[in-house]
Amino acid sequence: MPLTQFLDRIEVPTRGKGLYEITGALASWVEARGVAAGLLTLFVQHSSASLTIQENADPDVMHDLNQFFNRLVAEDSRLYRHTVEGPDDMPAHIRAALTQVQLSIPVERGHMALGAWQGIYLFEHRAAPHRRSVKLHLLGERYPERGAVSE
Repeated sequence: MPLTQFLDRIEVPTRGKGLYEITGALASWVEARGVAAGLLTLFVQHSSASLTIQENADPDVMHDLNQFFNRLVAEDSRLYRHTVEGPDDMPAHIRAALTQVQLSIPVERGHMALGAWQGIYLFEHRAAPHRRSVKLHLLGERYPERGAVSE
């Protein structure tokens, strides 16, 4: 079967720092493309937000991750030279550097091959609300058309 690819973008509105699950929107998008097997690549187009795959069963995981990153990267303008955009800006850049801005997820039988308790999250590192753009690239083999003859 020939390879096909799809490019798109989703917007993720945030209410400030935290993890925002985008698994459902991504799953719907992938399933609508009709790709049987392939690879989904996600890329967040910002330097103060990131992407992560984490447990989506217990909300305490999100709470603990937020608390850990708040302790790990202090919002103290005395520590940084880049402070013109506010006390949370440079810490947001550091948090994004410590995490990932791109994820690759296998697609099998038309679905993302995530583990049982895994969800995909946009990790907002700024205190103010933002609209974050996530680029989607799906490369793979489509299901054969009904009635098509295979060689």
